[in-house]
Amino acid sequence: MSLISVLFALLLEQARPLSRGNPIHAAMRAWVRYCSRNLDTGKPLHGWLAWGLAVGVPSGLALLIYWSLAFWVGWPLAVLWSALVLYASLGFRQFSFHFTEVRDALANDDDALARSLLAQWQHIDTQSWSRSDIIGRVIEFSVLAAHRHVFGVLAWFSVLAALGLGPMGAVLYRLAEFVTRYWKHKSKTLEQPVSLALQTNAHTAWHWIDSLPARMTVLGFAVVGNFEETIDGWRRYAAQSNTDNDGLVLAATAGAINIQLETPNATGTPANTGLPSDTNLHPSPELAHMAILVGLVWRAVVMWLVLLALLTLARLIA
Repeated sequence: MSLISVLFALLLEQARPLSRGNPIHAAMRAWVRYCSRNLDTGKPLHGWLAWGLAVGVPSGLALLIYWSLAFWVGWPLAVLWSALVLYASLGFRQFSFHFTEVRDALANDDDALARSLLAQWQHIDTQSWSRSDIIGRVIEFSVLAAHRHVFGVLAWFSVLAALGLGPMGAVLYRLAEFVTRYWKHKSKTLEQPVSLALQTNAHTAWHWIDSLPARMTVLGFAVVGNFEETIDGWRRYAAQSNTDNDGLVLAATAGAINIQLETPNATGTPANTGLPSDTNLHPSPELAHMAILVGLVWRAVVMWLVLLALLTLARLIA
């Protein structure tokens, strides 16, 4: 059932991706705003309550509908519901479009256009960036987007679906990521300031929820990429203190495609990934590395499908 849902959702997302202003995402934004506006008092306990309602209610509703369809109607509609929820949670085409535009501009040696497109995509200042900087940043933003919008969603969907919880994992993961990013953005605006307590709680919850998918993404890249270099990048980054999941994914990606990567912070300024730059472990980013990244991501997607197929076959045989 999970395999059918994933296949249908991926095919539908490739054929007809959701637009940025679609009603589903608009409803989720309205719900998250409602929770923070009515429950955020600046106290940690109320922050957890706001986070729990913002993330837990939609996740529980997705599960309730799945169970109701499976019990009262039958598994075909339950599988269809899982596929539709997964389709709304995935976002493959939401970032691949920007990646392709920048890559095409670089292929045409139009670095100025590439800088402009990247600035519009990430809302950062790219005027002083070199061609190598642009390529490196595009790869970093794209691989993190692939992790958050594809591999992380598939990881939590697969784990909870195996426990009979249907599409709950996909909603849980996507909303946990969204509220962290959304409340951080809102805290910088005058329309709806968000307390530090709520932002801290959301960030803490997201770190723990993303820990398992980040390591599953790294393992996937190790299998379909350069295994030894990927694991070495993981080991080197994990040896540091204050590591985060994004940095772990980027450090592993650097090894998987043999490239020097850095983690951009909120302002777009590079920060160290954990791979020592003074040792020149990997070459600087080049245009060819963007094609290598595309191949890496698609091989990882195929690996996920093969793994789900094998698990489905094993359950059928058992």
